[in-house]
Amino acid sequence: MGVNARIENELEEAVNGLVPTLFRDAPNSVSFNKLRKRLLRQVRQAFDDFGMLKGQKRWLIGLSGGKDSYSLLAVLLDLQWRGLLPVELIACNLDQGQPNFPKHILPDYLASIGVKHRIEYRDTYSIVKEKVPEGATYCSLCSRLRRGNLYRIAREEDCDALVLGHHREDILETFFMNFFHGGRLAGMPAKLLNDEGDLMVLRPLAYCAEDDLAKFATAMQFPIIPCDLCGSQDGLQRNAMKQMFADIEARMPGRKDTMLRALAHVNPSHLLDPNLFDFSGLQVAPTI
Repeated sequence: MGVNARIENELEEAVNGLVPTLFRDAPNSVSFNKLRKRLLRQVRQAFDDFGMLKGQKRWLIGLSGGKDSYSLLAVLLDLQWRGLLPVELIACNLDQGQPNFPKHILPDYLASIGVKHRIEYRDTYSIVKEKVPEGATYCSLCSRLRRGNLYRIAREEDCDALVLGHHREDILETFFMNFFHGGRLAGMPAKLLNDEGDLMVLRPLAYCAEDDLAKFATAMQFPIIPCDLCGSQDGLQRNAMKQMFADIEARMPGRKDTMLRALAHVNPSHLLDPNLFDFSGLQVAPTI
């Protein structure tokens, strides 16, 4: 049996199985069940394609309170409850001291669904305010500080990996931002070894569409926490990428999936990087 057929059979059993606590109040419509099954299948495909489960026993799930990280946690819990994810999960939120951050929402929600979790307070917001010039966006520095703290927490919790909720659009936007503004071909990998070499960074939602995650989060009625509590938003470059993809997809539906497939089918000899392909070593075969 092929990988896709095996995944289909396993997920058919998963969706039709007993309802875990998290899904007790979820819609029972055909459309929602199809959406749920699609997300499960895509995450399982990412597991297989990138070997995400090899040597893994314990994961720290970065939970921001947004639609993507809630959906990530829900899908992973769904797979775990069905016996399809033999990894222990710990949800973690880093309270960075943003003004008006609703501290009770995440711990209350996680406790209500019986999920092991850790809430960590680190006032990185004050650091960002001090370091970032007036009028600039906080997101880049805020993200780096958050990642460093999550690495630390993952080590303290004896986890093998930090698992993040980046999806298909995040990966494409990052690639084109590097392409247009950074002068390099680099994206956001689904599996990455950190610089210290002691933790994996995993993105199981790599194949999942942002629109699907938004629909899923709405249907599940997750208690969403807004991402603009600090008054800062993503920079203009990423917003421009979002608009570009929206325009392309409206005129040519399906292009996002095609672009994502392209990132998995690289031909080094048809690019211009002599460090990636030995152009100087190319020789015409001698005639006989």
